[in-house]
Amino acid sequence: MTENNEPLLSVRDLKTYYPITEGLLRRQVGSVKAVDGISFDVEAGETLGIVGESGSGKTTAAHSILRLVEPTEGQIIFDGQAVTDLSGKDLRNFRRRAQLIVQDPNEAFSPRMTIGEAVAEPLKLHGLSDQQRRREIVEDILERVGLSVEDVNRFPHEFSGGEKQRIAIARALVLNPDLIIADEPTSALDGRVQSDVLGLLDRIRREFNIAVVFISHDIDVVRRFCDHISVMYLGEIVEQGPVDEVISNPSHPYTRVLIGSVPSLDPEDRSLAKPLTDTIPDPSDPPTGCRFHTRCPEVIPPEGYNISHEQWQLLARFRFTLEAGELPEEVDIDLIDEPLDEAMVRSVFGLPESFSYGAVDATVSSAIEALISGDLDGAIDAISEEIVTPCEQTSPAMIEQDGISVACHRYDPAKAGSPLSWTGGRTTSPIEHD
Repeated sequence: MTENNEPLLSVRDLKTYYPITEGLLRRQVGSVKAVDGISFDVEAGETLGIVGESGSGKTTAAHSILRLVEPTEGQIIFDGQAVTDLSGKDLRNFRRRAQLIVQDPNEAFSPRMTIGEAVAEPLKLHGLSDQQRRREIVEDILERVGLSVEDVNRFPHEFSGGEKQRIAIARALVLNPDLIIADEPTSALDGRVQSDVLGLLDRIRREFNIAVVFISHDIDVVRRFCDHISVMYLGEIVEQGPVDEVISNPSHPYTRVLIGSVPSLDPEDRSLAKPLTDTIPDPSDPPTGCRFHTRCPEVIPPEGYNISHEQWQLLARFRFTLEAGELPEEVDIDLIDEPLDEAMVRSVFGLPESFSYGAVDATVSSAIEALISGDLDGAIDAISEEIVTPCEQTSPAMIEQDGISVACHRYDPAKAGSPLSWTGGRTTSPIEHD
C-alpha cells in the first residue's frame, strides 16, 4: 500500500511517440505524438475518467501506464515504485496489481478456451499451480460479477456482449488488483447493459477499494461513473479536476464542445459549443501553439482587431476550413461545372459582404480569388499569413485554481486582453457566445 498519503498512481510528463519511417532503411522522418506530456494522480479506490475524441491518445496513455507500450519520456509511479524501472519479477508483480479491461471482450478470450480456463489463466501464469484452488477462486469471482458457477465450462460464443464484458471484469479481478484500467469497456454495449456493467464496476471498486482509470469518448458516461476527469486532445490534457465541477462549469472550450455533443431529450437544450471544423489534425503534425485552436469556437482574434465575436468566428472558420480541406461541395471546383464568383463563395461560407473591421476585407477577397482560380494553397497562404491568432503562437500553460486545471490562453491576461476569470471555481466570461 502507499505511504505518506501519496497517490497510488502518479503520472508525470508522460510522452509516448511512435516513429514515422520511410525508405528501405526505415529512416525515421518524424513522430506521431500520441501522448505528449500528460500528468495526473489517482488515489486508492478513486475513479479517474480520461475522456476525448478518437485519436486523442487515451488508449496509448492506458497502454503506456501498464507498459504494454514503452513510454518515450516521463515518470509512472505506482505505489512508490517507478514503473519504467521495473523488470523481471518486479514487473510481473506490478502487472498482477494493475489490470486492463479492453473495449471488445472478444479480444480477451480464445474461442478454444472455456470461460473457466480463461479467467483462471492469470492465476496459472502468476504461479498458482493448485487446479482445485484456481477453480474455487474462479467460481467465486464469476458469482461476484453476476454469473453462475455452471458457466465455467461454457465457451465465449455462448454469452452475450454484456455477459462477456462481465467475464472480462472477472478476469481482471481474479488477481485481486489495486488498479484497473478500463479502456472503453461499455462503448459496444446498449444503454441498459452499459448501465449494468457500470454499476458492477462501481460496486466492485467500492467493495475491494480498487482504483479505476476509465477511458472513454463519452463524457456523459464519465460523469456518471468517475470522481475526477482529465480531458485529452491530441495527446495533451487540456482540463482536469473533480468531475462534477468540470462538467457543470467547463473551463476549456474543448470540454464545452464535448459536453455540447451529448444528445439531449430536452427540445430547448442548446449545445454549449460547436467546433469550427470537424477535422481532427494529424497527431504526427499537430498545430502550433494550442492544439485545439484550429477548431476552437473561442479562438482569440489578433491584437487590435476591432471585430464582433460573430464576425471573428466566421473569419476563423473560413481560414481553418480551408486549411483542413473541408471545402463545401458548392465551392469545390473539382465537383462543380459552373464558375464561381466572390459573392457565391461568401454566401456558402456565411461571410458578410464586408467586415466591420475593414482591413480584413482585402485579405478575404485575396483568399477567395485564389480559391476561385483553383489555388487552394494560395487561398490558405493569403488568409493565414495575415490573420494570425495568438492561440497558434505559443502553447498555453496549465493554470490551476480551486482544484481545477486548464490549459487555455483565455485565462492569460497577456493573451486574451479581457481574460476569463475564475470565481469560486466557476468561470465567468466577458465575451458573449453564440
